[in-house]
Amino acid sequence: MDSTELMKLAIAKAEEGIAQGQSPFGCAIALDGELLSTCHNTVLATIDITAHAEINALRAACRELGRYLLDGALVATTCEPCPMCMAALHWARVGSVYYGASIADAEVAGFNELSMPAAELLHVGGSSVRLVGDTLSGECRQLFARWQSSPAATTY
Repeated sequence: MDSTELMKLAIAKAEEGIAQGQSPFGCAIALDGELLSTCHNTVLATIDITAHAEINALRAACRELGRYLLDGALVATTCEPCPMCMAALHWARVGSVYYGASIADAEVAGFNELSMPAAELLHVGGSSVRLVGDTLSGECRQLFARWQSSPAATTY
């Protein structure tokens, strides 16, 4: 399973979340070619501000494997990880994170983002996680437009 295939799964999961009245974020995690998890953001459904797609996907992947470290895992997320999510991905020891839309795109859509690019956080923190942007970025940015046309669109 490559990063593009994994991102398509993350996009599909984000679309599922939008249909359920959630915000437009999805994440998929694979290890050794095997899909471990695909999750969307559930902040509104769970009334949990930490229930971002990446956190949900990490939790599910760790449960699937029965351990909290995901050494070398491949992650695809529809938007550049926020500082909380990027730190969690680092702590889980994933190998690579591919993202589509940027933090700036999320901010333009109305989300209250911290202006800390994931690459800067990794650099300052001395992380070995490989971060790759612009993976199906057009399709990922379109998620914001679909979500904004939904009557349930709520930012935080």
